Order: sequence, then structure tokens, then C-alpha cells
Amino acid sequence: MRILVVDDEQNIANYLKKGLQESGYVVDVAFDGEEAFYFASINDYDLILLDIMIPKLNGIEVCKKLRNANNKSYIILVTAKDKTEDKVIGLDAGADDYITKPFAFAELLARVRAVLRRGSEDKDSILKVKDLEVNLLNREVKRGNLLIELTSKEFSLLEYFLRNKNLVLTRTMISERVWNIDFFTDTNVIDVYVNHLRKKIDKDFKEKLIHTVRGVGYILKD
Repeated sequence: MRILVVDDEQNIANYLKKGLQESGYVVDVAFDGEEAFYFASINDYDLILLDIMIPKLNGIEVCKKLRNANNKSYIILVTAKDKTEDKVIGLDAGADDYITKPFAFAELLARVRAVLRRGSEDKDSILKVKDLEVNLLNREVKRGNLLIELTSKEFSLLEYFLRNKNLVLTRTMISERVWNIDFFTDTNVIDVYVNHLRKKIDKDFKEKLIHTVRGVGYILKD
């Protein structure tokens, strides 16, 4: 899952980014409304955590622009304003939820999970390819009867492969979806992580699932 955090206070933005990354999400950060709208226009985010009091365009304006542009990302507004009328304005602008400052990170994380679960009717919570099964809700990975432990990044990478099975994924496509916007694609990090993933889900099995497409990228074959 990929999240855009929008907050003009750098310390808060970095704190939220760190906490969300530790929870297994891929996170980008924007510091003003114009930057937020631009990032959301060129990237596919599952959720946008949007502070209202930001420069250039405030959060309400960004929310309205995104909805007018038919952007389907879930949006949680974050603000110090706690009056009912402020919440109504935000929700009417197209937000999916609203959280007021100060808040406990545990509550924010629960709201993020709750909002993302709303899309579970459109997305399977269990992904399967042959004898490989991934439960997205409890983050459990099994191949046959073997339970496989993955890091957060390995799990995100495998989920991306499963959602795009039988499609060739270039390194650029993988970096845009599994890493954040600041990731440099001229490194071999993607190849390293794919190799780590292969060792865990393919090495001890006769039938291999992840294949290299030389000079292009990788494919997970059903």
C-alpha cells in the first residue's frame, strides 16, 4: 500500500513517514498543497493523509481538486480544527475520514487500516498463485504448508507481483510502486530484493514462480 503524507511541518511529516514505513507502507511526503496535488496526479496512492492548514493550496482545496479530477485515493484530513462544521466541510469536500490534532499514532494507524479496508470488497484479501498464498489482512505468506517470513519491503514487493501476475514488471514500475518517490532506480536495490524474495518463496520448491525477463525486468507466472 502506498501513502502520501502532506504536512508543512517537516518534523511531523517525517515522524508520520517513519511510523507508517515501520508499519509496512510505502510513503511519500509533500509539504504544500500544490506539491501534494502534483504528486497525487502522477502517482497511484492508496491513501492520502492530508493536513488542512498547508501553504499554496489548503487541504480542503486539494481534496476538492483531486475529486474533481476523479482521483480515487482515500483521503484522511488531519487538522487542529475540531468543530463539527469543520468536519462537515472536509467530508463534503470528498474526504473519507477526519482526525484532529493532537492524536496518538496508534489511533491514526487504526484509522488508516479502517479506511483501506473499505476497498477490500473490490480487492481480494487473499492472493494466490499455484501453491503460494498471501493473506493481506494478517500479512501471512504460505507456500504449500510452509509458513514464510518476509520483511515489510519483501511483502510489498510480493503483493505487487501477485496483483500483476503474468505481466512483465520493469524495474521502474517496481520502484514507483514499492519504493517511494525519492528512490533512485540506477541502483541494484530492486534486484537484491527480488533475489531475497526468490530465495524465500522459490529456492526450496521445484516450480519457480518469479522469472527474469533479461534486459526488461521480472514476471511472476501463474
